[in-house]
Amino acid sequence: MRKLSLNLVAIFCLQLVFTPAFAQKKSKNGFRNRDSVMNIMRRVADWQINDWTTKGFKKPKYNWTYGAAYTGIFELGKVSGDKKYFDFLVGIGNDLNWNTGTRRFFADDYCVAQTYSNLYMLYKEPKMIAPFKALADSIIARPHTESLSLKNRGIMDREWAWCDALFMGPTSLSYLATATGEQKYLDIANKLWWKTTDFLYDKDEHLYFRDESYFEKREKNGKKMFWSRGNGWVMGGLVRVLSNMPKDYPDRPKYIKLYKDMAAKLAAIQQPDGSWHSSLLDPESYPAKETSGTGFYTYAILWGMNNGILKDKKYRPVIERAWKALTSSVHPNGMLGYVQPVGAAPDKVDANSTETYGPGAFLLAGSQLYLYLGKK
Repeated sequence: MRKLSLNLVAIFCLQLVFTPAFAQKKSKNGFRNRDSVMNIMRRVADWQINDWTTKGFKKPKYNWTYGAAYTGIFELGKVSGDKKYFDFLVGIGNDLNWNTGTRRFFADDYCVAQTYSNLYMLYKEPKMIAPFKALADSIIARPHTESLSLKNRGIMDREWAWCDALFMGPTSLSYLATATGEQKYLDIANKLWWKTTDFLYDKDEHLYFRDESYFEKREKNGKKMFWSRGNGWVMGGLVRVLSNMPKDYPDRPKYIKLYKDMAAKLAAIQQPDGSWHSSLLDPESYPAKETSGTGFYTYAILWGMNNGILKDKKYRPVIERAWKALTSSVHPNGMLGYVQPVGAAPDKVDANSTETYGPGAFLLAGSQLYLYLGKK
């Protein structure tokens, strides 16, 4: 079995290089300079961590809403070189004894494991991935022959029958593949990614339905219902899987095509305010910007620009508008507003709406922007 490899030290060092003086200047087109990006990322992360510290965790620390936030905090730790962010995450892992959630095969409950694998690659402590590795082996052993129809009672506790799962499940398995060098974890992520995609992806719209119950639903304007954050979960998951996929992996071209098709669609329906509203095809019914979906799209598109997959000429204006929409939603104390609450469909938001996955998406986007500006 072919081993995967990752020169984490080299990547880590590259992300901490000093920025040329000209890259520190504010762009004429509205991009903030690197220092500004870092400062606002720290404000958002520190507010979220302080909120947990002072008010406590309202849910188990492995909860998927937190798991998404941890991914952004980890990326901030990488680009900032500030160990306090890693220390915070190690503390979470220790508190959980490096276990995932209680619903063994439910993708949401092992979202946290992608952070475990990332921390393992830094610290090389086997305890960080041992419980998830055992779970991943049992996922591989399952037949995965069930239909993803919601008529199949309890299917969401066993299979990735909703599009959100594509940020929770395959990412965790693909990071484990990189951490262990065992391709079998990437192979199962790949198999199940396409099972979900074959069921939920609309090839005409280049978007994912949230789950089977949305196939026939329509918005007030008569268009199909495509939830912004739901597709944000997909785009975020897509680039995180690609980040752990060797260039010669057989199905990689399929992922690249899917990614490019979705990115083009999203660029075409971006709203004048720079965001994507809760409903992608009926933004008029949800007139406020929504920052969790917008954050994931910004992250995913910037990742493609940083990796030479998307062209700057087409996508840089998209990102400039999106980053402005995101940063203008940050309160002076660092709280990110306009985050749609937990749900499964488009919903209303306002400046005081926040939830932990919103800062996670913001930090993922900011980390990629910080790297992008460092190359200019």
